Formats: sequence, structure tokens, C-alpha cells
Amino acid sequence: MTIRKGERAFNPVTEKVGAVPIELVRVMGKGTGRTCFFFDEERASCRVYEHRFLECRLLQCWDPSQIMQVIGRNTLSRFDLINPDDPIVEVIGMHDRDCPGGEVEDLASNSLTASDRADVFRRLSSLVRKDEAIRSYALDELGMKKEYELFIFGRPIRQILRDYGLRVSAG
Repeated sequence: MTIRKGERAFNPVTEKVGAVPIELVRVMGKGTGRTCFFFDEERASCRVYEHRFLECRLLQCWDPSQIMQVIGRNTLSRFDLINPDDPIVEVIGMHDRDCPGGEVEDLASNSLTASDRADVFRRLSSLVRKDEAIRSYALDELGMKKEYELFIFGRPIRQILRDYGLRVSAG
């Protein structure tokens, strides 16, 4: 899944939640839990162990110093993993331009204290509509598989707003 630039996420180096300065691609957990997507519960082992990610090779729960040295360095973005001729690249650019992660986070975090709350909620509503329209276009018109949605576009804006306790109507 993609964590877009400007979205808030936990930084293990600072041990704080804050806006990420660069786009990050990470392996999703299973369901709503934190168990790695590639962990096989029945065998209690990694399904991709021979080809596991650098982070997995470096992580030692008893001593995180090795992994702490590489956090934020030589990270991959979606564009490193997608064929540059794929039409989804243009759609990702449109989504990033029209639904900037940092703006969503800033509006959501200031929504309760802003003097112009009505304007904030109108803008959030507009962002939700654009986000949902672009995702629908990619799924319906380009034939993108649903399982790639979080990688291609990151978390839906509606979901980000729920994390703030907000429910914004797109209508």
C-alpha cells in the first residue's frame, strides 16, 4: 500500500505521528490487524522468505538498530514499480494533484478549530468526491483490479477522515 506524501503516519525514528516527507510503499497487514500479509499462520513462517524485503532481512525485534539506519533511505515509490507507459501513471498524477494527501490531513486536523468550518467541510466534501470519482474511473474504465487500489491511490480520503472522527458527505 502507498502512504502518500503529506499523510500522517507513525515514524519509528521519532516515535511520533506526523506528515511523511516522501511517498512510502509498504506491505499491508492482513485485514485490520498488523500481521504481515505474507505471514502463513498455519506454518508460522513467511511465504516469501527467500525473496523477502530488505526491511524484513534487517529487522531483529530484540535490536532494531540495523533497520533504524535505513528508514527513509532509498525508498521506493509507486512510480518505481509501475511501467511508465501504463495509463494508470497519468491517473495517479491527476489524483495526487486533485486530492493532495497533505491538504486532506491539514484540513481534517484543523476542522474543529477553524473559523471557517463550513468552507473546510465543503473542501473536504469536494476532495472526497474527486477521490471516489478517480478511483471509480480506474476500476471501471481502466479495469484496475480492486486489490491494487491501496497501492495505486493510498487510503481513500473518506477513510482518512474517519481516523479523525469525521464523516463528510460527498453529495
